[in-house]
This record gives sequence, structure tokens and C-alpha cells, in this order.
Amino acid sequence: MFITNSVVILNRFAKVLIASLLFTVSGVSHAEWNEDWPVRNKVSINPQALGLSEPAVALMRLHSGNFDFASVNIDGSDIRVIAADDKTELKFYIEKFDAVNELATIWVQLPTIAAGDKDAHIWIYSGNENATSASNEKALIPADTIGLFHFAENTLLKDSSASALSATGTVASQKAGLIGESAIFNGSPLNIAANPAVVYSNGFTWSAWIKPTSLPQTASLFSQADGPTLAIDAQTLQLKMGDVVVTGGELKATTWQHVAFTINNGTATLYVNGAEVATGAVPVLSPVADIAIGDAYLGEMDEMQFANTASKAHIQLAASSQGVDSKVFTVAAGEGGEEEEGGEPNYIGILIGSLTLDAEIVIGILAVMFLISLWVMWSKAQLVMKTDKDNKKFLARFQKASGTDLLELDKGANYPNSNLFGLYKAGLREIKKREHDGQLSLSGASMDAIKAAIDADLVRETQRQNAGMVLLTIAISGGPFLGLLGTVVGVMITFAAIAAAGDVNVNAIAPGIAAALLATVAGLAVAIPALFGYNYLASRIKNITIAMQIFVDEFVTRTAELFGKE
Repeated sequence: MFITNSVVILNRFAKVLIASLLFTVSGVSHAEWNEDWPVRNKVSINPQALGLSEPAVALMRLHSGNFDFASVNIDGSDIRVIAADDKTELKFYIEKFDAVNELATIWVQLPTIAAGDKDAHIWIYSGNENATSASNEKALIPADTIGLFHFAENTLLKDSSASALSATGTVASQKAGLIGESAIFNGSPLNIAANPAVVYSNGFTWSAWIKPTSLPQTASLFSQADGPTLAIDAQTLQLKMGDVVVTGGELKATTWQHVAFTINNGTATLYVNGAEVATGAVPVLSPVADIAIGDAYLGEMDEMQFANTASKAHIQLAASSQGVDSKVFTVAAGEGGEEEEGGEPNYIGILIGSLTLDAEIVIGILAVMFLISLWVMWSKAQLVMKTDKDNKKFLARFQKASGTDLLELDKGANYPNSNLFGLYKAGLREIKKREHDGQLSLSGASMDAIKAAIDADLVRETQRQNAGMVLLTIAISGGPFLGLLGTVVGVMITFAAIAAAGDVNVNAIAPGIAAALLATVAGLAVAIPALFGYNYLASRIKNITIAMQIFVDEFVTRTAELFGKE
């Protein structure tokens, strides 16, 4: 365990060090707001998706694909949210921050944003190890909110509003909720004690995200004696007040959807995913009674809110900004990090930043194999080119030689890379051994011995030519398998991390899967050049070997013809 933790810490330190070096090399000062926070991410805002020009609270999601968690304190305590002027601090609340699995959900109090503003943005600052948390949930809760349940794992039944609604029940916590954790309903309701803050005469809104396990089903999402009852009737929402029933909207099973109802001046309205689906006149009631949430309901629920006003705009904001597919925020890479000129993200940098430890090890091994392959290909290419060049020079001289000149080609010779000349010298050495008193007469047995000696040098030279080629075959066959190993293990780790974190949205999965695939790409990047290089070099070496065999036969034949016994 100690070794594993040490490796993780060293890996994290290396990422931080690399990021710091990039900041230093860039030569740009990124701390506009405060120099103690060296890392700054630009967060673009889509006013059309936001739907409001007035100040609003919206949800921002951070993950390994859009944020470098290595530059942030382990608990997110150094995060600060700054307005577009790079001066004004904005209020925010971190509902979930998981630096290990690189997932975070942050509620942000946005400033007024003009509908046509094409450069609407805010800044996220981080990188201050000595900072203390500035997350403040109470500062973000609107004054008209009389009930707010995040259904967080450690505060499952806690009301975050000033009303402090008292809730009891047997609902369970689901880590893989829509926004952090969510509540699982298995038919038993969540009971909220009667509270005078919950009234309908001056306007009322109830909203929540729901994910029914199956449909059709008959269950109530909100019910109060002598008050409103919001129910699921098969696949349709149904609001009942007194003798009046308002029905509309189609729900989907196993899908997160935002549902809400408002009561305002005797008119009730139902909403699904921010869209108005039904409306009708209802009696004005003001009971003070217990409220049951999720009676007979089978499914999940998240981010339940009560308000003593009726606001269609804020329902639409919640539906558009809190879902997994929210288009309100676009988080750019930190300055000096993974963003290139023109604002386009460096996707390779994002992938590298998302690599797991096992993939980094595999890619490191593949990098070494790649360098070795390059060295082998370069050195062998130089060798065969020089050998061919000197062979041509010596062969031209050899073919012109006649008579006794055949045994004098070593005089004044300069063929350092010619293996034909090396074979010639081996044969000449054996011939000189058989010369007596300046006379040379070679028997059949002598010629066989000379040829055997030359053949031995030919084999040794062939081995020298092929030395190192096995490293290319290892790279060709082993590279893809090593890369595949890194990918498989990386995918396994990614899914295990997602399961542990309880976040199954595509933004959480995609970076880890893509980074794992980078190991396979690295394996192919090693194997493909090695394959081409091996085939080219093997062909050249084969030609050189054939040339040596032909030379040996020609040299031995000419020697026997000139100096053999009759």
C-alpha cells in the first residue's frame, strides 16, 4: 500500500511539475486577479442556453476532459470563481469535489449577462496550496427558496434553506446521481413535517429531477393533505388540488428529467424539462400539513426545491443548466497548459493529462522501444549504404584483375566498409599460407580448405549484417500487444474509478477511455515504422549476402583456374 501511494503521489507531483514548467516557459503572467493563484481557466457562457439575463445560479461540471485536477488542492479549497472583469469574486458552492477520480460539481452565482454577449465568460482560479475554502452554499440560496435538498450522501435528508424543513424517511443514497449523489426511492415516502413557510396563496414552486426505474407506474411525487398532489399516472404528470386535476407531459423511464409545478393566483402549471405541458385554474388552498415525497415512487430523485414564488424562467434555467448535457458552460484549458493559440484545445495534451499510471508505464516502455528501433534502423541503414558503396569500388577492381594481379588487390586498397574485400583478404591469407619459394600450386584439397575459410568469414559477416535486426522484430510484434495491454488495463481502471465516483456521464468516461486508447496508438506508432524499416533493411542485407556468395564462388573459381594443379 505504501509503494502504491508513493507512486500515485510521485505521478501527481510530476504532472504538477510539468504544468509549472509550461507556465514558466510560456513567459506569460496568468495571475490577473491574484498572483497567489497561478492557474486560470476561462469558462465561456452560452447566454442562449442560460435563458436569463438577470443574475442566476447555474451548475458547472468539471472533469478530466476540461480541467486539470493536478493543479488544484485535493479538496478543491483553492478554487475561486471570478467575473469576466478579472476582479470581482463570484459566490459559489462546491457540492462535490473528487480529485482522485477527477470529477466536480460547482454551483456558481452568475452576474448579469446580456443576451447577445458573444464573449460572456467567467474565470476559475486555482493553484494556491495555502488557500482555504471559499465555498458558501448559504450565499447562493435565493431568498424565495423555502426548501432545498441536494440529497448528498452525508446530508441525505438535510434541507439547506433557511426554513430547515424536517425530513424523515428510508430513502437510500445513490452515488451515481445526476448532480453528485441522489436519493433512491423504493416505494416508501420521504416525510417532511408541516412548516408554516410552505404556503400557496402568494405563489409556489416545487421542482426536482427524477429518474423513474420503470414506466408505467402510479406514484405521487409530492402530496399534502388538503393541498396539492403531484403524481405519476402511468407515464403522465398529474396535479390534483381539491376537485381539480391538471394533466400533461410524457415521462420516460431510466432517464433524468426535470419536473415542476407552480401555483400562482389560482392557476397551476406543470413543466417537464423546462417546457410548459399543462395549465389550469385551481382553488386557493393554504394547508399547514405534512408533505409526503415519493409515495409508492420507484426511481431516483435529485435537487428538490421549494419556493414561495412562481417563476417559469428559473424552472427553465434549472432544466437547461443542471442536466448532464448542459450547454451553459464551456471550460477551456488552463492558461499556459493545454490550450493553443486561437483558443483551440490541445486534445493530445488532454489525453496525456488523463493517462492512468499503468498507461504511462506502458507508453514509457514503448518510447524506449521506439528509440531503440530508430537507432537500429539508422545504424543499419548507414552500414548497408557504406557497404554497398565500397563493395562496388572493390568489385570493379577485382573484375579487371587478371593473372597474378588477382593476388595483389590488397596493395594500396582502401575499402574499410567492403565485406567483399574482407572475404578477399580471408582467401588471400589462406593462399599465402600455401605459397613455397614464390611458387604457388594449389591442389583440390587446398582449394576446398581455402573456400571453407572464406565461407566461415561469409557466415560471420552475415551475422554482423543481421545483428540488431531482432530488436526490430520485437518492436513489430511486441509493440501492439504492449499498447493493447495498456489500453485494456486503462479502461478497467477508468470504469472502476467511475463506479467508485458514482458519475456515469459521458464527460466523465470519455477522457479516461480516450487516454487508455493512447497506449494502443503508441504501440502502433512503434510497430509501423519498425515494420517498414525491417523490410527495407532485410531486403538490402539479403542483396549484400547474395553478392558475397557470388563473389566467393567467383574468387575461388578464378584462383583454381590460375593456380590449381593440372
